[in-house]
Amino acid sequence: MASNPTDNSQQRPRHRNGPPPPRRQGRNPPPPRYQPQQHQSTTTTAHAPQEKKKPVFVKVDQLKPGTSGHTLTVKVVSQTSVPQKPNTASSSSHLRANRISECLIGDETASILFTARNDQVELMKPGATVNLRNAKIDMFKGSMRLAVDKWGRIEVTEPVEMVVKEDNNLSLVEYELVNVEE
Repeated sequence: MASNPTDNSQQRPRHRNGPPPPRRQGRNPPPPRYQPQQHQSTTTTAHAPQEKKKPVFVKVDQLKPGTSGHTLTVKVVSQTSVPQKPNTASSSSHLRANRISECLIGDETASILFTARNDQVELMKPGATVNLRNAKIDMFKGSMRLAVDKWGRIEVTEPVEMVVKEDNNLSLVEYELVNVEE
């Protein structure tokens, strides 16, 4: 019998140098092993619940373009409803109409335009004092507008005696985006 070079039974197995490669975990690796918990007095509190940070209230004159996460107490000076375009055949008829109003709000340092949407319109009545949490600055035609999206909150608070400084309206300042080369 002649030996056939393609016959696998006659070939010697190849040996590798070193240990075998580590086994790959598939798509679902086994869950990590947990050690039993000990008493609180002997361990550090690694999984203690995080304490909430107290909000840092800012004044209106400290607002800058492109910033977010502001918490401030303001007074509503005026409210102007923004007219909506009528429904056209191209837009979906099952969507509800958005209500938008622009409110002039401010404190004793400055004032700014606030864009109130849908349910926010009822809260922003002239003369009301509100807390805005997680507010952000939107740029509209080069000027600043304050807005609160779904991650923020508007709370009507007890009336505070403050004189709004309307002559320092930050929404009247026009900004221009400039690219800086290094």
